Amino acid sequence: IKAVLIEEVLAGAELAPAQCLWTTEASRSVQLRMDELCPEQPITVHQMFTNSVQKYGKLTALASKRGNKWEKVTFSEYYHLSRMAAKGFLKLGLEQFHSVAILGFNSAEWFIAAVGTVFAGGIMAGIYTTNSPDACLYVAKDSRANVIVVENQKQLDKILQVKDKLPHLKAIVQYSGSLKEKLPNFYSWEEFMGLGLEVSDQELDEVISSQKANQCCVLIYTSGTTGSPKGVMLSHDNITWTAHHASRAGDMQPAEIRQESLVSYLPLSHIAAQIYDLWTGIQWGEQVSFAQPDALKGSLVDTLREVTPTAHMGVPRVWEKIMEKIKEGISRCGYMKRKLVTWAMSVSLEANQRLTKYVICFTEKSFLFTLADSLVLQKLRAELGISNCVKFFSGAAPIGNETLQFFLGLNIRLYEAYGMSESSGPHFMSGPKVYRFSSCGKVVPGCRYKLVNVDADGIGEVCFWGRNVFMGFLNLEDKTKEALDEDGWLRSGDLGKVDEDGFLYITGRIKELIITAGGENVAPLSIEDAVKQELPIISNAMLIGDKRKFLSMLLTLKCTINPETTEPTDILSLEAVEFCQRLGSQSTKVSGIIGGKDKIVYQSIEEGIARVNSKATSNAQRIQKWTILGKDFSIVGGELGPTMKLRRPVVLAVSLLKILLLFWPIIL
Repeated sequence: IKAVLIEEVLAGAELAPAQCLWTTEASRSVQLRMDELCPEQPITVHQMFTNSVQKYGKLTALASKRGNKWEKVTFSEYYHLSRMAAKGFLKLGLEQFHSVAILGFNSAEWFIAAVGTVFAGGIMAGIYTTNSPDACLYVAKDSRANVIVVENQKQLDKILQVKDKLPHLKAIVQYSGSLKEKLPNFYSWEEFMGLGLEVSDQELDEVISSQKANQCCVLIYTSGTTGSPKGVMLSHDNITWTAHHASRAGDMQPAEIRQESLVSYLPLSHIAAQIYDLWTGIQWGEQVSFAQPDALKGSLVDTLREVTPTAHMGVPRVWEKIMEKIKEGISRCGYMKRKLVTWAMSVSLEANQRLTKYVICFTEKSFLFTLADSLVLQKLRAELGISNCVKFFSGAAPIGNETLQFFLGLNIRLYEAYGMSESSGPHFMSGPKVYRFSSCGKVVPGCRYKLVNVDADGIGEVCFWGRNVFMGFLNLEDKTKEALDEDGWLRSGDLGKVDEDGFLYITGRIKELIITAGGENVAPLSIEDAVKQELPIISNAMLIGDKRKFLSMLLTLKCTINPETTEPTDILSLEAVEFCQRLGSQSTKVSGIIGGKDKIVYQSIEEGIARVNSKATSNAQRIQKWTILGKDFSIVGGELGPTMKLRRPVVLAVSLLKILLLFWPIIL
């Protein structure tokens, strides 16, 4: 009966002809992974948007702060503006299955350009604002960009350096700031939107009606840490199905129940922010408020205080930075206030750690917990602008237990999501009803998973199946075949185990797995996390030792950040200084410690690593040597990706001299 039902759904879906689950050509279509777990009717992005306009048309969709005033756009206006943008792109000559590349910080214009591209039959491709001109060239050329939308002069300059190498480029649109000079085929946002008046509704509607749910509409480019970036092709169905089902797994509410409010600040070129901010926002009628471009330099908290969102997502490094800022604030408090906050956080942590499979049991601590939360913790959360927040998500990279525990102390549970660009974002989700400490949650309803090559500890490679699994890598057949097994399951490359209740725990990444000279496999994440927990002065820890006789570790110290450049400085953070002072050290700078200059700090780090080593399961898992680098990792330095995920190959290259010194006796 279920098979017949699915056949009936497929028959009525008006899908484009397809013979395979994957393709590497932007103009080709794919078969959908529809089965009894996910029999829903496939729809296009336009169909999803029109459904939402019918339900949420009068509600606020987008909010942008111009000067001291918030400008708001309703869903009906958002849809109309997206149609105008689509007409503008058609006027500029956007061809079907060619791209519009968008290079800029999150804004209403970014969203409108993205949706307009899809409406016009093009493929939307985001470019990271941190990309170099050559990296921008790669994405624009690979995606056959007909139009590039840039934020400002800074981003425009990158494109102007490479535009002559882009054979498909027809126009450039700038959406923020004044134009310095008028160039051929170069438009301000106002000029661009005006172009749409010259294209009829009928022409656009014909383009829209020709679109099928199993055709490509979005390109997400991987970070390219192990080679050139790969263009992940996502279909209309990938986007619309995931926006519907993954978000509900995280308990995001439809606006008819309660309108969710969130702040958009993470890079929209990354699937995590794009599916969470843009597409889910349309699906459920959410209000999306845009942070300022300097959000990660310090203004994010100001925006959060103004907006007071109901849900908030951060990557682990963002949560870590918030944690460090709170710790600094607490340390500056007077003695009594500091004691009060410490007490309240310890009560909250203990109460939250008494989590059973279904509920938190406060028992005799319930009165103390209520007192601590109302007296202290609610005020702390209000200072952060998250007093109305009921859902806090973390994704895009693994998050450490220290961070998870710290936020439990604020009575904040961080709900981890796990997936990849190739799964349109989350494949496993945590939420208020699906939570287990340090777990990524359970598989999204309608999706499947399996573990392959499982070892004696129950750890194997996590593989995905579902309507969220991508179409293929653009123009990369070999890479696509590597990513998918013979039956069409997506190989994640991640190692994990699942408990008896279906909660997933990621233990490492196959490519990051260290195989020592003795043949022992070592997953670096848990060891690195343990070192950071033992030593609060450590900002980043990276284990190395592949094909070596023993393990070594590269360490960086917590330091202040230059608010203008976001580069790490030589000045230790307040938390790091206090760590030194507790030891009896007077160091206040990184340069005053490295190279063995501060023997007290070095001795403390040695002792901390010895404590980590004492818990190692074998001698091969012990850290034998370590060194402190002179500068912390950063996006600017290239050691961290756009979502602040550690780029191990880059760190190895940048730190080559240090590594040579570490292994010099072995080399000899």
